[in-house]
Amino acid sequence: MFKRQSLKKNLFGLLLGVLCFAAIVLFADLGAEYQNAKLVAAVTILMGVLWITEAIPLAATSFIPLILFPLLGIDSGAKTAQAYMNSTIFLFLGGMIIAVAIEKWNLHKRIALNVISIFGTTPSRIVLGFMIATAFISMWINNTSTTLMILPIGLAVLLKVEESFGKQKAEAFAKTIMLGIAYASSIGGIATLIGTAPNMVFQRVYKISFPNTAEINFGEWMKYAIPISIVMLIFTWFLLTKVLFKVSDKFEIDKNIIHDEKKHLGKISYEEKIISLLFFVTCLLWIFRVDLNLEWIVIPGWSNLFPKFDFIDDGTIAITMATLLFVLPSKNGNEENSFLLNHSSLKKIPWDIIILFGGGFAIADGFVSSGLSKLIGEKLAVISGVNIVVLIAIICFAVTALSEIASNTATAQIILPILASISVQMNINPIILMIPATIAASFGFMLPVGTPPNAIVFGSERLHVIDMVKSGVLIDLISVLVITFFAWFFFL
Repeated sequence: MFKRQSLKKNLFGLLLGVLCFAAIVLFADLGAEYQNAKLVAAVTILMGVLWITEAIPLAATSFIPLILFPLLGIDSGAKTAQAYMNSTIFLFLGGMIIAVAIEKWNLHKRIALNVISIFGTTPSRIVLGFMIATAFISMWINNTSTTLMILPIGLAVLLKVEESFGKQKAEAFAKTIMLGIAYASSIGGIATLIGTAPNMVFQRVYKISFPNTAEINFGEWMKYAIPISIVMLIFTWFLLTKVLFKVSDKFEIDKNIIHDEKKHLGKISYEEKIISLLFFVTCLLWIFRVDLNLEWIVIPGWSNLFPKFDFIDDGTIAITMATLLFVLPSKNGNEENSFLLNHSSLKKIPWDIIILFGGGFAIADGFVSSGLSKLIGEKLAVISGVNIVVLIAIICFAVTALSEIASNTATAQIILPILASISVQMNINPIILMIPATIAASFGFMLPVGTPPNAIVFGSERLHVIDMVKSGVLIDLISVLVITFFAWFFFL
């Protein structure tokens, strides 16, 4: 029965996408000079429908520009293929390889347990410790991997608590720790360019749409996003533990639970030390690659030491440091594991996400080259009179709502080229609209399908859908207000 329903849903999504595509190609009239723009719009809507309905795998949908752009005469196959491999892709790839090394040698567990042990043994403090540890790791590792890494630690602690106090008494704690891990993973992910996929989509779409404008580099992004991440983390922790699922702090959790988990890891290994050092150096190289303007002081970037400093980008750093992991030897591995990483480690890279990026970047290229961006900007000129703060809030609300039912990466791929067009028409700095929308795309807290972290913790069987809806609606609304406030504070 389930397979039959799934097949019907897939067929419905495919049919709807094809019908929308055909309707635009056959009946839309954008003018003779915008013939290619009409075709790009048709391809975009086809992909949007398939992404949202997930009629076929997201990565498979992302191949469509490679097929239709050449067949429809929009662009050559060779040029379209270039969108699928660029510096943003290599930034993501390098970050993922570093994440694989961190997971392989259990460094993530050591970081998490050390952070958690700092915050005490009352339930609300344990939740805070888990959320901070999760958010920090999610800054550097994608949200899905972070949640998969932290969840077993959370479940180990939860099982000990349930054994000591009973499942009924520990129910509120179970809900807060599960939701805390999922939400903190999404909140921490926004803080760096590599933390979550929409951030990297923004970086590439911004570069495609405004090739003559200085890029938003790693340090600049953190300057905008970290304050939002910190405020959202505090708000979310308070709402989960003090308002929505009040956790009694009258009973304390045995600190030996965390101590035993740390003891099980043993002393920090040579491999963990080397990976920690590489990770730390990589972060510093990303943050201080170019001049970092902190308003009161400008920190010179290290790339200025090179004659062709603009040839170096964040992808260069990511791939350089990732390559070292295949060169540096391991002391504790066997013959097949004589280096920190080996060829089999590459199998853990989410290549489907890389293809998903490529499809979106091809669409963004099509928006610009076909004139569709210009056309959308002209058609939406009517909103130029709307108060900018109100417009940011509306955009954040709409993007958050869409990301509840669609992939956050796909949401960013669809929305950001349109916002680039609107900003040109309104004659405003594009980051005023594009950065808030990018952050909002990662903030789907209401449904298990909203983000992979939500789905992962929902699988723990400690939550009901109503628990996530009850907390998610409130946190979604707060996130819109927080993002809008910081957009006003930083950009207006």
